[in-house]
Amino acid sequence: MSSGFQGKKPPQPFSLFKSFSVAIEGILGAIKKERNIRIHLFAAVAVIILSIYFSISAIEWICIALAIGGMLSLELLNSAIERVVDMVTTDYHPLAKQAKDMAAGAVFVFAIITVVIGIIIFIPKILSLLGHLF
Repeated sequence: MSSGFQGKKPPQPFSLFKSFSVAIEGILGAIKKERNIRIHLFAAVAVIILSIYFSISAIEWICIALAIGGMLSLELLNSAIERVVDMVTTDYHPLAKQAKDMAAGAVFVFAIITVVIGIIIFIPKILSLLGHLF
């Protein structure tokens, strides 16, 4: 069975520090190069500010944290899949398109779920605030 390193020495395992370092490098690289990650980060900051303003409950914080973490993680995976597909082929191929479309679809599905979570948590709080103002 081929290891995929044809004639090259396989990479040595990273130290724990190096593993964290390359993960952070990947995140920062995505922030620099991927518009959608920046959009999700902006939305995450806005949601965190709203969450602090409305003093949401611990359970609501857990839901918000999972939504933000899941969204950013899926966006990173989507970007990684796009990079791998682009590396493998520069020609149009229906399977390459499907891989990219499915990865984008996964992000879209989770984005809809995060919006629903936001509506469930924040709409009652916003309506209550408006009720007190008027």
